[in-house]
Amino acid sequence: MKLRILQCLLVTAALLPSGMRAGEKAPAYWNSNNAISAFRLPPPPAGFTPEYLDLNGDGKPDAIRSITHNDVPVLWLDDDGNLKTGDLEGDTVNDCLLIDRNKDGVYDLIVKWADLDGDGRADLQLVAEYPFKPTDEVWPNGHYMIVLDTDKDDIFNYIDWNTFRLECWQKSGICDFFPDYSGKTAFMKMHASTDKIGDLRLNWENPFLFYDPDKDGLTEMAIRLLDSPPHMKDPKLPNTYDHMQLTGRIDWVSIAVDLDNDNRPGQEFDFDFTLGFQGEGFDYGDQVHPLRNMRGLPEADRFFPDPRFRQLTELVYPDHEHAYDLIFKRGKWSRVNFVFDEDDDCGRWERVEFCDNLDPFKVGRSRGGFDNHSQSDPSGDRGEWDMDNSGGGRLYISRFDGRLHLYGAETGIWRIDQNTAYYQGWDRLWQRRDPERFATVRYTDRDGNGFFDCIEYDLDGDHTFETTVDLKALGVDDRCELIDVSGFRYGDYTKLMRRMADDMWRQAQQAVKVAGRYGLNTSWYAKLKQAASIRERYHKGYWLQYYLYRDLEDKFARERRSDLLERLNRAYFSADWKNLDKK
Repeated sequence: MKLRILQCLLVTAALLPSGMRAGEKAPAYWNSNNAISAFRLPPPPAGFTPEYLDLNGDGKPDAIRSITHNDVPVLWLDDDGNLKTGDLEGDTVNDCLLIDRNKDGVYDLIVKWADLDGDGRADLQLVAEYPFKPTDEVWPNGHYMIVLDTDKDDIFNYIDWNTFRLECWQKSGICDFFPDYSGKTAFMKMHASTDKIGDLRLNWENPFLFYDPDKDGLTEMAIRLLDSPPHMKDPKLPNTYDHMQLTGRIDWVSIAVDLDNDNRPGQEFDFDFTLGFQGEGFDYGDQVHPLRNMRGLPEADRFFPDPRFRQLTELVYPDHEHAYDLIFKRGKWSRVNFVFDEDDDCGRWERVEFCDNLDPFKVGRSRGGFDNHSQSDPSGDRGEWDMDNSGGGRLYISRFDGRLHLYGAETGIWRIDQNTAYYQGWDRLWQRRDPERFATVRYTDRDGNGFFDCIEYDLDGDHTFETTVDLKALGVDDRCELIDVSGFRYGDYTKLMRRMADDMWRQAQQAVKVAGRYGLNTSWYAKLKQAASIRERYHKGYWLQYYLYRDLEDKFARERRSDLLERLNRAYFSADWKNLDKK
């Protein structure tokens, strides 16, 4: 066996040329242009001799001019002084990589690493991507993206080294994303090249924060903060430099939470609800973070389309420790958005996508309906909107359905996907399938006290609400205890979900007993009687109650028992099944 291995090694060595000959094609790196993932920059072809550049005349190499597969030119800049002649690449601690993807003499993809705390491992990776052709339009021509490795797992962004494209959304399975979106981490990003950004200390997504409070390497909370340029607030303004500069104010926020902490390998992201704010927001100019090891040799600046990011000494952004408090204590908001992933299918890496306060029945991307946003779930989510921030982002658990709702919301829509037939994933565009028929529930606050008091049902999917429930007419008080999440930490959210699920399940068990006393055969709903998790107690608890409520309604109507119908409606919509305990 040893002899066979030795023979193979000798044959392999004989195939590798010691130097390049004119017209001879050297063997490429083994994982070049294959149909499997490319996780690293391929080294130069075997036998290729890189050029070592002494940029400052001190007699030591400062850069490697080389090529990668398909003869694409690359340049490694040694920004920490440890490069040696004979090296085929720089390091991924402090060095900088420049790539000329279209071979036109301009380096258009640049990757910079930086060790911010001096422990010998990179804490920051910056990617600057430039369009091949000049354009006056800022967005989306290029990328400026910075990843911070705050959990020390050495995972940063993902570049497909077969195509030399930044693939921030590439993943394995449902939501095991290649970029560092899992654990406690952060990134800043704008879909624009650096030369179109005036202040490179700022960014559009500034930042995107991921939290791992239970330290399992997965993300349980994500906060997205946007600094929107004027063009993004008013699309009528031209998409040009003057109208695409960052303002230094966070004006759009989303807070996504995995309420039951049921993420796991294979389902790395499972956010259950998102709370979002829009408006004047807050100034974050005092949120300064010093940088080190960004500056390389000034003599190398000539290789960059825009060398300014190498001269950065600080970044300005709200960090993990301060962002949440800044949102609630400093933010001035004019609108609050809420969405709950009722069908529990969201595998997105950042949030349960907001639904639009538009037509409840129109379905499809950019068609003016509830799921108008290209990244929203076509069915299964429940959206609620407080269009004047009268509720201040507070929540409540209603009596009429035992669920979490947005206080101050004027209206809400739940587009039902009871059995998760229309899976959302990270982006529904891959599925290219929207429901043709779905049930819808609409909620309205008619008296303006901040709590929903009217519920309408379209269960047959004909776009007409056939049933309307007026809580005031039933004598049910719509007011509930308010939940102020401004001081919440992750554990408070999980306690809230457990409380909600447990209460839902207790009510369901009471409903089963009541239904049995009135002669209903509840074994039809055996599937709903078994709940193995917090989420199942929440989901099945709701549906078990609803089915039994409607069956009892049908029974009492057949028996012409108007007195029992009245008691039933009050019992169900006030979460007080004991009201029906006695016949």
